Amino acid sequence: MGNWFQQSIVATGRLPLFCYFVMLIAAFIATRINVRLIRAKVGWFRNVNVGEMHIHHVVFGVVLMLVGGVTLIVSPGSQVGTAVAASVFGVGSALVLDEFALILHLHDVYWEEEGRTSVDAVFIAVAVTGLLLIGLRPLTWDYGTPVNPAALIVANLALAVVTLLKGKIWTGMAGLFVPPMLLVGAIRLARPGSPWAHWFFARRSPRKMARAIHREERWRRPVIKVKIAFQEFLSGRHDLPSTRRGRRHT
Repeated sequence: MGNWFQQSIVATGRLPLFCYFVMLIAAFIATRINVRLIRAKVGWFRNVNVGEMHIHHVVFGVVLMLVGGVTLIVSPGSQVGTAVAASVFGVGSALVLDEFALILHLHDVYWEEEGRTSVDAVFIAVAVTGLLLIGLRPLTWDYGTPVNPAALIVANLALAVVTLLKGKIWTGMAGLFVPPMLLVGAIRLARPGSPWAHWFFARRSPRKMARAIHREERWRRPVIKVKIAFQEFLSGRHDLPSTRRGRRHT
């Protein structure tokens, strides 16, 4: 194990990324344990308040990201020092992403259905960092054809945009590292609630929309239920009634 870590992580210069990856996961789990204990009113676990103002942990996350990020910029270049700064940045990233839904909606939806977006954001960050850690790089897949690398990157990026617009977030993110997945995602039918479906066939092609809804209910919904069950096991139940419905931005 020690030899593998030395050869695969330290010798390849990935120690800072490894520290970021570990601290991102550890800080997210610690944060979720803490907020679940606060919600259950266990012991001394309480929200941080200044007078009547509740200080969300995204605030501490932003501060830690600034500290870690600036340290990375001004670091003299030693791998150990960079690893420490990356660890701080990882903790800050976990705190910020754990309240990603608050930033997105500009409203506290932490335990509401919309709050699951925060958990999705953390999962995506962990997955992308893990792929980078094993040596994959985005948009650099070589299809074995004599095409200019820059053209390949542009083509892969275009496929990624189409795939994401079709509502296939996980396929699009994974496809950045394994672009053949983007070919499948870009060609296949869009999800019914996606921007692509809204723009191109929601009103123009009822038959295509019906096919998309059928696929969503038959194939994707069971997978989503499993994902939600795992998320709730890890992060708690997002079961409060939504306060976003009917709310207008002013």
